[in-house]
Amino acid sequence: MNGEGDEPPTLRVRLGVEHAGRRADEVVLRSFPGFSRKEVRELFEAGRVRVDGRRLKKGERVAAEAELVVEAPLLPITADPSLPLVVLFESADFVIVDKPAGLPTAPLLRTETRSLAAALLARYPELRGVGFREREPGLVHRLDNQTSGVVLVARNDDAFRLARALFESSAIEKRYLAVTARGLPEAGEIETLLGPDPSDPRRVRVFDEAPEGYAKRCRTRYRVLETGPRFALVELAVERAFRHQIRAHLAQLGYPIAGDAVYAGPSAPELGERHALHGSVIAWGGDATRAGFRAEAGLPREMRALLDGAAGAG
Repeated sequence: MNGEGDEPPTLRVRLGVEHAGRRADEVVLRSFPGFSRKEVRELFEAGRVRVDGRRLKKGERVAAEAELVVEAPLLPITADPSLPLVVLFESADFVIVDKPAGLPTAPLLRTETRSLAAALLARYPELRGVGFREREPGLVHRLDNQTSGVVLVARNDDAFRLARALFESSAIEKRYLAVTARGLPEAGEIETLLGPDPSDPRRVRVFDEAPEGYAKRCRTRYRVLETGPRFALVELAVERAFRHQIRAHLAQLGYPIAGDAVYAGPSAPELGERHALHGSVIAWGGDATRAGFRAEAGLPREMRALLDGAAGAG
């Protein structure tokens, strides 16, 4: 573990126009599911709710454009053997699993119990204490909740440090599959600055020049693999992936991912609540001290059905 876990756990939300004039305690209850009214009252009484650095009282009215921060203890993660776990690769140092869409990689909400991390702990209890934080046991990287596919997990501290160094040096091959509208050029790449969208905390956005806040130059390569009646299957490769990099880059190109409402993707009821992005391949060739790894997760049935134009997925 590193020092990041020593910071007081915080929950944050950028207040929008829909919050303006509401009571602070009601905003906390609506913004962070899992709290009881008693817990929220105790947080205010302990001075653990702030807006732009100032302590709030529970009955105060809040304004738009402010940042509300809640310091709240997280519940410990519990192993859950009832959750499915598809293992694609296993060695003494690493495990690669296929995460289903709709399952968080690690708990995001304070009281969330269903996660890939909980399933991993049930099968690999040695993961506890490995990695950045207790709630991310052995997890070298994450996938968005509604993205499926390969996730790399380190089984010990040395393997975790190695894997993180490989990610930082772009030595790990990562490929994704996405379903978009037809018409994207056969192959190409896009390189832009990406950073948090100041108007919507759910998104990142493309910047023409460096903003005042954090931004990073990111490159995504793509090629069209297949074209169906309505949609196309696109393979994408990234190096050190930024949050939502593929989703934002495809939207910037004018071909957002099917079912991705955050980036105005085309409607795809066949997908249910997920969007059509899937981590398909992760690989590393190894070195003089450790054997490498490679795993591939096939295209999920619902994405195949969407591409083929089927009425629904089985």
